Amino acid sequence: MLVAAAVCPHPPLIVPELAGAAAPELDGLRAACAAAVAALRAAVPDRLLVVGSAEESAWYAGGAAGTLAPWGVDVRAGDGEPVLPLSLTIGRWLLAADPDGYQAVATGAAPADCLALGERLAGEGRTALLVMADGAAKLTEKAPGYLDPAAQPYQRMLVKALAEGDRTALADLDPGEAAAMWAAGRAPLQVLAGAARGARLRPEKLWDEAPYGVGYVVATWI
Repeated sequence: MLVAAAVCPHPPLIVPELAGAAAPELDGLRAACAAAVAALRAAVPDRLLVVGSAEESAWYAGGAAGTLAPWGVDVRAGDGEPVLPLSLTIGRWLLAADPDGYQAVATGAAPADCLALGERLAGEGRTALLVMADGAAKLTEKAPGYLDPAAQPYQRMLVKALAEGDRTALADLDPGEAAAMWAAGRAPLQVLAGAARGARLRPEKLWDEAPYGVGYVVATWI
């Protein structure tokens, strides 16, 4: 069963070595993510898994590693040959220790498949999930996807769902709408919705800003 979940974004600039002089801009985000990870550990789960988006779905053992070299600096997360996609690499960096496993979820995965995957992940022992999920990336003119008037209401909907622990709202996310908003976290959030089925968890929003025109939310369901 799912005993705890945390949702964090995965911008490369959360790592100070990549942000350089701009690192202080995300100090609040780093602090919120640290608090979310601490809450996961405090739940004392039997296993802690990291879930994040990627080009293809794949399972990685807990000892897998990643690098941020493609984003400018070869910061390593974990030991060994880097194989993790960005979302899981940032998850490993936030944990500062190996989890019990990583689940990459294809960005275009069907909602039903994401929900079923979440149920399977939560089906073995007391499970905690660190869910890596960026929101809409079209919130301002300087955003990666430029400004889209539909992005603000979409992001507010995501924030409300996470703040209220509304798994139904997450389960109902539309892949086409998420793609239009450049919201990379849709599939991982639907995995969370599947894992949370039947669970009684208290939601809390820890951070909600869009410093680079991308919606970054940190929330816990404990």
